[in-house]
Amino acid sequence: MKNKLSHLDWLESEAIHIMREVAGQCSNPVLLFSGGKDSLCLLRIAEKAFRPGRFPFPLMHIDTGHNYPEVINFRDKKTKELGERLIVASLEDSMEKGTIVLKSPDEPRNKYQSITLLEAIEENEFDCCIGGARRDEEKARAKERIMSFRDEFGQWDPKNQRPELWNLYNAKVHKGENIRAFPISNWTEMDVWQYIKQEKIELPSIYFSHKRPVVNRGGVWIAESKYNTLLEGESYEEKVIRYRTLGCMTITGAVESDADDLDKVIQEVASARQTERG
Repeated sequence: MKNKLSHLDWLESEAIHIMREVAGQCSNPVLLFSGGKDSLCLLRIAEKAFRPGRFPFPLMHIDTGHNYPEVINFRDKKTKELGERLIVASLEDSMEKGTIVLKSPDEPRNKYQSITLLEAIEENEFDCCIGGARRDEEKARAKERIMSFRDEFGQWDPKNQRPELWNLYNAKVHKGENIRAFPISNWTEMDVWQYIKQEKIELPSIYFSHKRPVVNRGGVWIAESKYNTLLEGESYEEKVIRYRTLGCMTITGAVESDADDLDKVIQEVASARQTERG
């Protein structure tokens, strides 16, 4: 009797199919890799899609300069283990060129990542960026197609996307245009954590509970770092926390948690009433 496929098997199979479609249709794709849990799932899917050969694309990280040191160290370690090429596109370089101008030195940088991304796409002539966005993360991403079309100015028009019937994907673009491909678009946060457990995927330590100096800012725990400036009346206190999602240290909030292993994290996610980007 044949073993029955689980929902994770179906999701993985779909993601492998999408990644192979990108490799088959696009002439110069790139996989966006930050060291976070979603992009680590993409790496495992790429391994299953293309190993024992090399990936048919490099990896690229859009580095804000305000990332968690643990995540950057993990990113470099993982890339070295895989033996794949990593391109680091830095917001600092965009700031030096004048294409990004901060309103203040401590202004959050996440919103400026798209500028550096578009510059890296133009410089390297990428025609497709494979990303780990999921539809359950936020309302804007819920409108994304699997193959999400961007015009020659890098703009996304949700009303001008191509139909995707019967799992048929169209990644053809004219010069200057590009595609954002989202192989795990149909996954949920719970799917990601269950897949990480199933595949025994190693993660940066900050996804699990640990002690860290943090400050409560608007009901959100923000970590101590050289990029954060305490406001009047604020002070750091040590809490046992973990992160559900990763971004700039200046704006990424932690949650108080004792989830120090995958089983506890999965249990915590199952009972959460707020999205990870909430």
